[in-house]
Amino acid sequence: MGLRMVDAIEITTKNKVHILEKLLGHISKKGYGLVYTQFRVESENTAFLYVELENVVDIDCLISELRGFSGVMEVVKFFPTDEIWGKRIIIIGTGIQVSQVVLGAITEADRHNIRGERISIDTLPLTGEKNIIEALEAIGYLPRVSCIVLAESEIEDSIIGVIDEIKNNYNIKIVGLNGNDSLINHLDLVVTDPVQAGVMAVMAISETSNLDISRIKEVL
Repeated sequence: MGLRMVDAIEITTKNKVHILEKLLGHISKKGYGLVYTQFRVESENTAFLYVELENVVDIDCLISELRGFSGVMEVVKFFPTDEIWGKRIIIIGTGIQVSQVVLGAITEADRHNIRGERISIDTLPLTGEKNIIEALEAIGYLPRVSCIVLAESEIEDSIIGVIDEIKNNYNIKIVGLNGNDSLINHLDLVVTDPVQAGVMAVMAISETSNLDISRIKEVL
């Protein structure tokens, strides 16, 4: 498999109807793979389209072409978000448990990032089965997610169903705090100590760590 090359550009446009469709349509006709895109409106007259593209033959040529579109004010080249922000860990669960997982994750991520890696930590303190399910179902819309830590002492059967969907559809590792032995078949790793769960979540996605959690088949 060849090296995956990703280029990123930001297009400043006049906030006109159909401008997004025209720009992405042109990119699509060029045959470039769309990795990630985000559109935001700053005012009635200005909007920004951020695009990450795969295996672009000549990014400078594409930028020149896009600058020629009516309504385009500027096109500039950026570093892709994964080069800036790196891999992303999202910690979801009750507040006290989340804070302890974060303690371990940030401490370990700092150790790896000092050596040149990029691992970022996001938190979402939540209570209630419904709220957690909604958060998990939205994971697929978020960029750069490499690992989820479920900072819950008890994981309901309905949440297990969403875990299976994530594992089937996305390349995301899932770490849990629940000590139920049956969960090992659904989670990638179960670590009952929240601080250690944060540490091991970082090690599981680190490029410099020797930890292979697929070989761990027991609750830690």
